[in-house]
Amino acid sequence: MNLIDKIKGLAADQFEDSVAIRRHLHANPELSFHEHETSAFVVEKLTEMGLKPEHGIAGTGVVALIEGRNPSKKVVGLRADMDALPIFEANDISYKSKNEGVMHACGHDVHTTSLLGTAKILTALKDEFEGTVKLVFQPAEEKAPGGASIMIKEGVLENPRPNGMLGQHVAPNIPVGKIGFREGMYMASTDEIYLTVKGQGGHGAAPDQCIDPILVASHIIVALQQIVSRNRKPTNPSVLTFGKIVGLGATNVIPNEVKIDGTFRNMNEEWREKGLGLIKKMAETMAESMGATCQFEVIRGYPYLENNPELTRKIRKAAEAYMGKENVVDLDLWMAGEDFAFYSQVVDSCFYRLGTRNEAKGIVSGVHTPTFNVDENAIEIGMGLMAWNAVSELANN
Repeated sequence: MNLIDKIKGLAADQFEDSVAIRRHLHANPELSFHEHETSAFVVEKLTEMGLKPEHGIAGTGVVALIEGRNPSKKVVGLRADMDALPIFEANDISYKSKNEGVMHACGHDVHTTSLLGTAKILTALKDEFEGTVKLVFQPAEEKAPGGASIMIKEGVLENPRPNGMLGQHVAPNIPVGKIGFREGMYMASTDEIYLTVKGQGGHGAAPDQCIDPILVASHIIVALQQIVSRNRKPTNPSVLTFGKIVGLGATNVIPNEVKIDGTFRNMNEEWREKGLGLIKKMAETMAESMGATCQFEVIRGYPYLENNPELTRKIRKAAEAYMGKENVVDLDLWMAGEDFAFYSQVVDSCFYRLGTRNEAKGIVSGVHTPTFNVDENAIEIGMGLMAWNAVSELANN
């Protein structure tokens, strides 16, 4: 029996147990940086496999090594995130979230389950591959500054240092049974922008006696769209969106200030820095020209995610061998953010998508929605494919 068949057999054998694990995690979600029970559960499962997990990196992160023959020859890192989102689940399922207002609405329960399954497969096959697989169970993908950035600062990419990192994420827009890849730029940097426009409030019938921050804020919002449309190269994807405006006046009351919240997303770190500077300068000077002031605050998010072309090409080829070439699809650029990007800025990385959609079962909702769910058949595919990807990459010189 060849190695692919062995991996597929092991994945099939533990499918039912893995579904039970996923449902347990789904029913007991925890928010970013609070994944204490999830982390303890992961440690318990890894210990049962005979591994020696290191617990507590970045607070709740877990790291473990699976050493094959000649363990120092090459190291591949595999990452799964563990945190959930502050969403009230609307699914009518037996394993619905027990933690009101917290939900695994981005598939991190599937990611954690798949990596536990991958660990069990690789542990059973450790005499059949050379090198080391580094398992990284990461907290707080959903909340800045991102658990990945903290784990890196605390040494997750050292002792041993991975030659490459692989990450797998559910994709509700891709049918179950298919996998998606993209070389090079894939996901965007994500910065949060907060503007406070201060004027002078008063009666709505006497605007001449006021400095209207709502009018000033309106001009700023419109003008700032020029930052993207007239300053960056058209070939460089960039998005500036304002999704929240708060001015606590009334029909006849001009408020003293207006707060504007937005996001700035990019695929180029140099333009990211330049764009933020231009946004700040334009907002402040436009407010000043209209007699108001504008305070600018930015909360730095994740960098853009870069899939190393050579590594991604090799992993895609491995996936085609495992799944069949007809089941491997191309991904478009996506302006969402993902803190796996921090790994991609340090080591060669490949972040790919696992299809979870099944229209016949009504599983069609997008991530970050109250009705998000997955076709659980994706779990068997996910854990087996990641195991195969890891051993294939270890075998590549």
